[in-house]
Amino acid sequence: MLLFCLFAFNYIQAQTLCGAERTAEYFPKLKGKKVGVVANQTSVIGKHHLVDSLLKAKINIVKVFGPEHGFRGDAEAGHKIKHGVDKKTKLPVISLYGDNHKPSVEDLQGIDIMVFDIQDVGCRFYTYLSTLHYVMEACAENKIPLIVLDRPNPNGFYVDGPILDTAFRSFVGMHPIPIVHGMTLGELAKMINGEKWLANRIKCNIEVIPCYNYNHQHYYEPPIPPSPNLPTIESIYLYPSLCLFEGTDVSVGRGTHKPFEMIGKPDFEKGTTKFTPKSIKGVAENPPYKGLECKGFDLTNFSRNFILNSHHIYLYWLMGFYEMSKDTSTFFNPMFDKLVGTDSLRKQLMEHKTVEQIYKSWEPGLRQFIMMRQKYLIYID
Repeated sequence: MLLFCLFAFNYIQAQTLCGAERTAEYFPKLKGKKVGVVANQTSVIGKHHLVDSLLKAKINIVKVFGPEHGFRGDAEAGHKIKHGVDKKTKLPVISLYGDNHKPSVEDLQGIDIMVFDIQDVGCRFYTYLSTLHYVMEACAENKIPLIVLDRPNPNGFYVDGPILDTAFRSFVGMHPIPIVHGMTLGELAKMINGEKWLANRIKCNIEVIPCYNYNHQHYYEPPIPPSPNLPTIESIYLYPSLCLFEGTDVSVGRGTHKPFEMIGKPDFEKGTTKFTPKSIKGVAENPPYKGLECKGFDLTNFSRNFILNSHHIYLYWLMGFYEMSKDTSTFFNPMFDKLVGTDSLRKQLMEHKTVEQIYKSWEPGLRQFIMMRQKYLIYID
């Protein structure tokens, strides 16, 4: 019995707690305040949504703000979301995706303090980081303090990719950081403040509620898919490498049961897997090549067998599809440079540079970023 108790104690001690689960650290700060909450379907405490938990604790939530995919996480990527009312809580919901990336002065009226709690996947082009930036900026301009409830980064075990050139700044890349930054949103909030990246170099009054018993090498599988097209840990591991295909004529499996685990297109001849994208409500209503059979590769097993150990964005697929393209002039679309954050990778592929040469070209920027990153880390690498 004693041995069982000791085992149970050690097991409990080993659990990683997200910032949201450390309620004693921030519930008292919200009592008696009018609270705004930036959240989505991943914002949970155990099995209960953060908003429901706050309301149960008699905390006065006056507005909820939803990012890409919406407050309940049921809108597909890129779909414009309108303001509305949450059916369950009857709270007003302000959309921060579509025409309104940044809370307005009117949106923030009557709010004393904001809370931000969203699961990220550790890639510069995943738009929740951009949402955090604009929320910080709006809070700073309106002198509203912001509490960031931190969550582990499932891709936090490595840093890789080109540093964004600010000439290519967009909602899928706002900061001069690599594609895979190896940081949590709490750490990035500190970096955004410290590097004065907000408009007019203002600073946001932020407090990060850190995760308990977490470091960047910890295995972490989000209990709830962070977005409709990242339903598995395999898709999350593959996302930094496969999202670049969204800037090409290659499908990443949207409209199938394995989004971001498969790649292919109708005129590709050397693949080992076939798939036919179809419309899936709330996930991919009009996916590329809908109704057309694509040939390519199923990469599910590759994600765990290689990506976890390589600590690199995998470029060989991208290079292979480009080299085997029947018409390389139509391979890239305008989104490619935005996702990469520079035009250098596109030019390197067109010049037939090797993967090793491309990796080497990233090294100076990565060295500088890793040195800067060290100042803002909350958790051990």
